[in-house]
Amino acid sequence: MEKSPILIYIISDAIGETAQHIIRAVTAQFDLKETPEIRRHPFIRDKEILLEVLHEAKREEGIIVQTLVNSELAQISSEFCENEKLFNIDLLHDLTFAISKKSGKLSKEDPGNMRRLDRAYFDRIKAIEFAVKYDDCKDPRGILSANIVLIGISRTGKTPLSSYLANQNWKVANVPLVPEVKIPDELFKIPTERIIGLTTTPEKLEQIRKVRLKSIGLDETSHYSSEKRILEELEYGYTIFQKLGCRVIQVEDKAIEETAALISEISKCYQSFK
Repeated sequence: MEKSPILIYIISDAIGETAQHIIRAVTAQFDLKETPEIRRHPFIRDKEILLEVLHEAKREEGIIVQTLVNSELAQISSEFCENEKLFNIDLLHDLTFAISKKSGKLSKEDPGNMRRLDRAYFDRIKAIEFAVKYDDCKDPRGILSANIVLIGISRTGKTPLSSYLANQNWKVANVPLVPEVKIPDELFKIPTERIIGLTTTPEKLEQIRKVRLKSIGLDETSHYSSEKRILEELEYGYTIFQKLGCRVIQVEDKAIEETAALISEISKCYQSFK
């Protein structure tokens, strides 16, 4: 029998993205009724604020995942969790200790040091800004400079995939396919290899759309989620895929990480041969 929903606290003196990636990789291995809730607390560099978060985690019976570079804060967190019998995973301590022993040097304990040295970080920020700017074809000109262009009908995962790929430094634009709306001319001005079509089954799409309508307080039996409309859109989508000659990925039952990895591999192969 599955217990109550899992709540995970990320405590970091940087932005905490390392912990978030690891948590997602681990939780993907479990068939959980409810996706664990992740509460990320970045830039924790003050003892009082740290203790506030820890006390909240205690009340909520959460799991602590810490990436605290500052040894004093890391020790406070670890001791608190030990005393209060909270699960605590320190992702940095063991490796930091091992490198220190092997090298004979002490850690700089500077949470921002990696960011200042890592050019990829700044490229990632630019990629994320790009994905936001050119999401949902807000500006078709973004298609021309994107590394990857995702196309597909509504609720095939274009936006979350764009965000995920942007975090891997890909410049991604996405274009919704709607039978009543002409596709942008820019799609015909870029190499087909840069375009990825996303599709799914009618059953899965109907389920997702009904959930979406319900979440925003609309009638889940509307035209948007009807079988007739879904089949019409899927057929239109395939017509566009064939017209462009692009690769098509079936996203049904694929985790976003799995689809993103497949798209990245396709895009890397294209870049290596162009």
